[in-house]
Amino acid sequence: MMKKLRISLINIHGLLKGSGLEIGRDADNGGQTKYVYELAEFLSQHKDVEHVHLFTRLIDDPALSPEYAVPVEIINEKLDIRRIPFLGKKYKAKEELWEGLDTFVNGVMQHIKQHNIYPDWIHSHYGDAGYAAAELSAVLNIPFAHTGHSLGFYKKKKLLESGESEEDIEKKFKFKARIAAEEKTLELSEFIVTSTEQEIETYKAYKNFEFGKYHAISPGIDTRKFVPYYYQEPDSIKHMEETQRKYWVSETVSKFLTNPHKPIILALSRPDRHKNLHTLIDVYGKDKELQSIANLVIFAGIRKDIMKMPESEKNVLTDLLLLMDKYDLYGKMAIPKKHDVENEVSIIYRYAAEKRGVFVNLALHENFGLTVIESASSGLPVIVTKNGGPSEIIPVCQNGELVDPQDENQIKKALIQVLTDENKWKYYSNNGATNIQKHYSWLSHVDQYVDLINENLSLSSGLGIKKQQYTNINIGRLKRKVENLLVSDIDGTLIEPKLNNPGLEELKTHLTNRTDKMAFAMASGRNLELVKKVINEEQFPLPDFIICSVGTEIYYTNGTDYILDKGWAKFLSGRWKRDDIENRLKSIKWIKLQEEEAQNPYKISYYYEKEHYNHEELITALGTGWYKVNIIPSHGQFLDFIPKRASKGNAIKFLCRKWSIPLTNVIAAGDSGNDIDMFRGPVKGIIVGNRSAELASYETNKSIYVAKSAASLGILEGLKHYKIIK
Repeated sequence: MMKKLRISLINIHGLLKGSGLEIGRDADNGGQTKYVYELAEFLSQHKDVEHVHLFTRLIDDPALSPEYAVPVEIINEKLDIRRIPFLGKKYKAKEELWEGLDTFVNGVMQHIKQHNIYPDWIHSHYGDAGYAAAELSAVLNIPFAHTGHSLGFYKKKKLLESGESEEDIEKKFKFKARIAAEEKTLELSEFIVTSTEQEIETYKAYKNFEFGKYHAISPGIDTRKFVPYYYQEPDSIKHMEETQRKYWVSETVSKFLTNPHKPIILALSRPDRHKNLHTLIDVYGKDKELQSIANLVIFAGIRKDIMKMPESEKNVLTDLLLLMDKYDLYGKMAIPKKHDVENEVSIIYRYAAEKRGVFVNLALHENFGLTVIESASSGLPVIVTKNGGPSEIIPVCQNGELVDPQDENQIKKALIQVLTDENKWKYYSNNGATNIQKHYSWLSHVDQYVDLINENLSLSSGLGIKKQQYTNINIGRLKRKVENLLVSDIDGTLIEPKLNNPGLEELKTHLTNRTDKMAFAMASGRNLELVKKVINEEQFPLPDFIICSVGTEIYYTNGTDYILDKGWAKFLSGRWKRDDIENRLKSIKWIKLQEEEAQNPYKISYYYEKEHYNHEELITALGTGWYKVNIIPSHGQFLDFIPKRASKGNAIKFLCRKWSIPLTNVIAAGDSGNDIDMFRGPVKGIIVGNRSAELASYETNKSIYVAKSAASLGILEGLKHYKIIK
């Protein structure tokens, strides 16, 4: 029998709290927020689930509820929301969050470690969370699934087709980062959860489509809330609350209408051009018969002052109001300013059903169509777009008509048929109320999802089927509470044979006797074989990990095994064109390629003639791609070309994120130019007394200690200066 599951859901943007969601507040608070919260709630009630943690961003903004600033909010005994601060306190749109995702990952790691809530499974929602989940999965050796909700490829395509420039949309929407994250989730996630089979096809636009595995699981609705219009609440207090809400919904709508007793044509969505609300007003406004049969009621998000809303929403709402005026629909059309999403949406559907109305969704494309099943569950027939998910819902549930969202004549005919044919109305109403409960409940969704998780974990001994191909790094190391990390260069720093290795034996004794709270790493320009040679020859205590080949490779030590960090290699591979760089550098006469064993996929190493060194000549040779390359001269004879992302300093940051070690607790020791990068930021630096010319100008300050003693003796001097040892 498998142990119960601890599941971490990640939903970074938008607003999540237990006392009620702000659906419709803006573009980041729509169907995705509702989906994630309800998934978390129903997952926590499953018998195979021990606990669900929902990770999101902490927001401390006076314009919003203080609930969003609570670090841990308990929803029920098996569900909590955990909020991680990054990129300041103010509420931000999702497009503004990409630059801070590494900080978010770091925060989640630290939080998981601090509270000892290591999950068995991670599930990310949207591309930003997919990026975070891929990073966390690599760190924790924990598999993850992903739900896209919407895809960057198609949004970018649509904006380009509308005439916007690539430069402008990249600046606003960060499509490069988003699409790269979506590609990464296809490659690394155990599987992608989609709402429909059709949605799987949308991923074919991505290069990594073939790497992905896909499961279509229809989302559910809370069938306790979305009940048929004729359902009577047995609890007298709840019944009274519903009666009050229905009264206020009726009052909100009726004040717009001359004859509020007529059936309702209802639309409910965000004010988004893609939702195609203007076509519904055109159809209704042009047809006097429709106007005589029914009123038109549109709930288009929540607004206070249209002029202060985001440009896209302001434009849509302005157009809707202008169309209302154009067709003189005063007294026939209602467009209320607000509604209580948490408590009133289900009442609105039932109110429309009681009036023998119809729900309309004319979106140009609907990934799934949550409003379609919510309204149908309430016994309200639907007229809905044929594009996307609804084309799979309607044949199963037989609860309405599919239409071309741009064919006004077809939409008009469907509306008149359903509104005037009582038998057809009852047929669709009854089918919806019965079949939605049967096919689209959260209970059914969660059962299928948990079965897929258990199957994956049982077939892979808990590692994840995809993750089995990666060598397992001992997670016990990550769970260790490390207070200090010493990272030291080797040649000229740990050892200096010319000076008879001063202090080496004393330092080795300290490292051999170190507690679990002290971690040790070697960082070197040498390749792994040469690092291992030093460890063996000098009988060094085994480091916890090795950063070698000038920061282009990271290895973990596990007994006699040295395990390559493939996540770091993957991180470096972006925008690195090794062959092209090598070809371009052939024109430089004063450099000569080092031996084959000095090279690796992410490092090209040369010898150079010190007297002829010319940095500008190297940049000219590299051409427009020079800024993607780090050029590192050292010891007056070695010259390395590595990816911009690669460096000893970046490798330290990467590992600190994995270990959840604050950079302020890192002590880095070095002696030459290729060590400078380790001393940046909050890291405490030790420059040994026998430093090379590149470090000659450095003086002791708050974050760097320049030792008087050479090599290991200088490291010991620095450790005493920082009070790490006595």
